[in-house]
Amino acid sequence: MYMVYWTEYKNDTPLPQAQSFVSDEMGAALHFMEQLRKRQRAGEAIRFVTMCSEHPHVVGHAGVSEPAADYNWKKRRK
Repeated sequence: MYMVYWTEYKNDTPLPQAQSFVSDEMGAALHFMEQLRKRQRAGEAIRFVTMCSEHPHVVGHAGVSEPAADYNWKKRRK
């Protein structure tokens, strides 16, 4: 899953915007971002064009945490 975020300005007021794309639409998301950047280069008040992704079937929790008490990983060297 992909999200494209950007900010449009109306009378110096920032208006955050977002558009979602499903997992197999990465090309469409990139094309959409390029259209936003073209509008920006043409002089429209558009800033902060960015994209992020999140795997919908991720196994672990996002972020950093302490390992569980029973986790016992060791690096083996010869």
